[in-house]
Amino acid sequence: MKVSNYHHFMDMNFSDHELERYSRHILLPQVGAIGQARLRGASVLVVGAGGLGAPLLQQLAASGIGRIGIMDDDRVDLSNLQRQVLYGTDDIGAFKVEAAAKRLKALNPLVTVSPHPVRARGTTLDALVSQYDLVCDGTDNVATRLAVSDACVRHGRSLVSGAVQGFSGQLAVFRPQKGGPCYRCLFPEAAQTEAPNCGMSGVLGAATGVMGSLMAVEVMREVIELEGTDQTRVSLWDALSGTMESFVLKRDPACQIHHDERVPG
Repeated sequence: MKVSNYHHFMDMNFSDHELERYSRHILLPQVGAIGQARLRGASVLVVGAGGLGAPLLQQLAASGIGRIGIMDDDRVDLSNLQRQVLYGTDDIGAFKVEAAAKRLKALNPLVTVSPHPVRARGTTLDALVSQYDLVCDGTDNVATRLAVSDACVRHGRSLVSGAVQGFSGQLAVFRPQKGGPCYRCLFPEAAQTEAPNCGMSGVLGAATGVMGSLMAVEVMREVIELEGTDQTRVSLWDALSGTMESFVLKRDPACQIHHDERVPG
């Protein structure tokens, strides 16, 4: 039996509470007890607890991901509540990671939630990315996305990357440790550009919920090792037309980050 790359052991002992809580997962032949054990044994770092991070975190906790890290130095603002459904009016002014951790523990006390109220940059990412099996990026600016991607290349971690702008969403899973591309391969000129964030151009609140949930699906596909996780597929969703398109992305041979930034060992 192949053991998932996302944990070091697989404990197949479930309590009666776990069997009932996760019964709808376990009934799925593609998941079963082995898949649920893999979810329980996995650790996931979510960078950004905003429009994408909020629904993503809820789904990860509900699904039984064993350890969830939340990295964000922002506080809850009134304008967040239109889409960041993890928070309530009473949370305004609180650190997002603290408010999120409280809600997630109430949702599923079986999971371990670690709040990290720090800004995502090279040094802080290096300190945290290596502590988790898989990373999710739900941030809303190019510089941070590049920093998260570079850290995943350095530490050999898969990256579930999501983005929403207006009515449009984008989703991809990068696996640099398996010879796959990174975020820079998708946007080689990203460092010279800056896409407008939702505070500048607006965003459909429900669209972030869709993309955040799709990111959670990709995490579960990755951890359980479902089919189709051997290539990098970029999906583009248009909420206005209700359509989704996708294409396969290959590593850019001119992308130097793969050669220059990998941490030995």
